[in-house]
Amino acid sequence: MAQSSRDIKRRISSISKTQQITKAMEMIAASKLRSAQETVISTRPYYERLTSSLGTALRAAEQAGEDMPAIIRDRAGDSHCLLVFAADRGLAGGYNAAIIRQAEAFLKEYPDTEMVMVGRKVRDHFRRRNRTALAEFVGIGDTANLRVAQDIGHVIFDFFVHGLFDNVTILYTEFINTVTHRVKLRPVLPLPEQIKETKGDGPEPLYVYEPSINGVLETLIPLYVDAAVYQALTEAKASELGARMNAMRNATDNAGELIQELTISYNRARQAQITKEIAEIVGGADALES
Repeated sequence: MAQSSRDIKRRISSISKTQQITKAMEMIAASKLRSAQETVISTRPYYERLTSSLGTALRAAEQAGEDMPAIIRDRAGDSHCLLVFAADRGLAGGYNAAIIRQAEAFLKEYPDTEMVMVGRKVRDHFRRRNRTALAEFVGIGDTANLRVAQDIGHVIFDFFVHGLFDNVTILYTEFINTVTHRVKLRPVLPLPEQIKETKGDGPEPLYVYEPSINGVLETLIPLYVDAAVYQALTEAKASELGARMNAMRNATDNAGELIQELTISYNRARQAQITKEIAEIVGGADALES
């Protein structure tokens, strides 16, 4: 019984150390999440405004009867490029699993799909299944980096212009709040029809386009692709940190419950040991008296 008590005490000590680690990781994720959440909130209006400006230019080009740039026109093919945002590390609950599951479903629906992977977890998953990627971006950290987003956007745009695929879709996790995150597919190229319908608040102003509407569109479209990638990256990083914070909080709580149960077991074992020792002493005393 004494050996069992020592084993329980060792388990309590081990779980307590693990609880300290998970608590520290929760606090780190929470501190980073504040900054990531502010970035998401400040990025969304910029993306919405850029989309609205692009929609205004598209409507103006249609009304003027201008020939649209080739990048805007729908293509006859059905090949796809899927840009997947996942994490470099685990310990984030079901964050990576949800992204990978949705990516697998997309590939099943569109087998002729090229992939651009962001995050070590999604890269390793598809490597084990002998799935190659056009480009891989790993080790980018917990902060959404604009330069990295621009590099990703340039790669996708160049591949699309040169005809490697006909459609571009971003798969990422939309940040709702610290607890809720939603896996989302965002079509980027060719430009979705919804962009033409996007309008700002109030009456639409009249613009003079210099040197031409086509020239403005050729500048706006790459900028729109970069903004879409950056906005998805900020959402993904905030969602990852929120998922990690919640996972570490749950792990800390579970460790506390387990320590409490083990403490009760330890006390019972210790009490049983003491009771046995008292019974042995009483028995020995009775034997001496008799």
